Amino acid sequence: MNDLQLRNHCNASFVGHLRRQPADFFNDMAAWCAKNTISHDVYGQGELIQSFEAKIANLLGFPAGVFCISGTMAQAAALHIACKRGQSDLVGLHSSAHMLLHEHSNYQQLQLYKTLVLGEPFRPWLAADLQATPEKLGAVLYELPMREIGGQLPEWEQLTAIKTLCQQRNIHLHMDGARLWEAAAGYDHSLQQVCSGFSSTYVSFYKGIGGLGGAMLLGDDNFIEQARVWIKRMGGNLVQQTPYVVAAAMQFDERLAAIPGWFARTKTLVQMLAQYPALRVNPAEPNCNMLHLYLPVSAARCNEIRNQIAKDERVWLFGNARNTALPQQCMVEMYIGESFQAMSEARAAQILQLLATALESPQESP
Repeated sequence: MNDLQLRNHCNASFVGHLRRQPADFFNDMAAWCAKNTISHDVYGQGELIQSFEAKIANLLGFPAGVFCISGTMAQAAALHIACKRGQSDLVGLHSSAHMLLHEHSNYQQLQLYKTLVLGEPFRPWLAADLQATPEKLGAVLYELPMREIGGQLPEWEQLTAIKTLCQQRNIHLHMDGARLWEAAAGYDHSLQQVCSGFSSTYVSFYKGIGGLGGAMLLGDDNFIEQARVWIKRMGGNLVQQTPYVVAAAMQFDERLAAIPGWFARTKTLVQMLAQYPALRVNPAEPNCNMLHLYLPVSAARCNEIRNQIAKDERVWLFGNARNTALPQQCMVEMYIGESFQAMSEARAAQILQLLATALESPQESP
């Protein structure tokens, strides 16, 4: 079986959400549409999509929002508009930013803006890093939390200092809020408190919220009107976006309310992992319901162990491992959601013991 087949074979998981078959998910969508008398939008115009945009904008404290089929597209549009406003095509960001690692240099190929890396690779960048930058920046991007370094968040005081500095310098501060919901739980602050001081933000509806896809870009009225034009230019204004909005809207409130519990469960997992010195987590104290787990084997061996446990126990541990700078060490990302919340501590402990035992004999099958 390939990885996808193996994961579908499992009936429990340490990461992500409980997996539903398309027929079940679509049936839930159909029932929700019937209950709420939902009609299709036409090119982003319709009661459902407009009311959802208004709901998220109000929740986050922004004047307006626009639904977009892709977060990559939303952020490209946002930073391009911000740079035009700021009369500089330079965007300051961290070296782990999504657009630098996962978007095939789209901003360069499309000549939307240029980038300047801020701070150190393995920690959130600070106000002092921005203060030391002499260049005129059209925009600054901050990802909350920072996925590629284990879901780290800057200290609340540091985030406040960054907001203040951007206001003083008249720099557009944009948030990559793909996991904003998780960041708010990590800070134990409201969504409006986290967003306050940001000029714009993007949020995702298919990660923590568990929708089919889709995102929303939020900012002031003029900014969002410009964004609607750019989204259309980029081919993102589909004739009907209703399925993506329904998939998010029907479970948004429930998933948002569950995230603090997932964060608490993440802390429990870290306590369980502490029993195995060979397993190390980053950050040592989770900042949200996400972390990186380091294991003392190669990525290939780690994936073999995961796959064997999946076959034998029907429990999925994590996604594909990545090799690190150290030999015979790899790293996996763990996002703790409803799947691990549903697993008993006894079962989780049993699987972790199987993992630890397998790691002790890396040249043998677990």
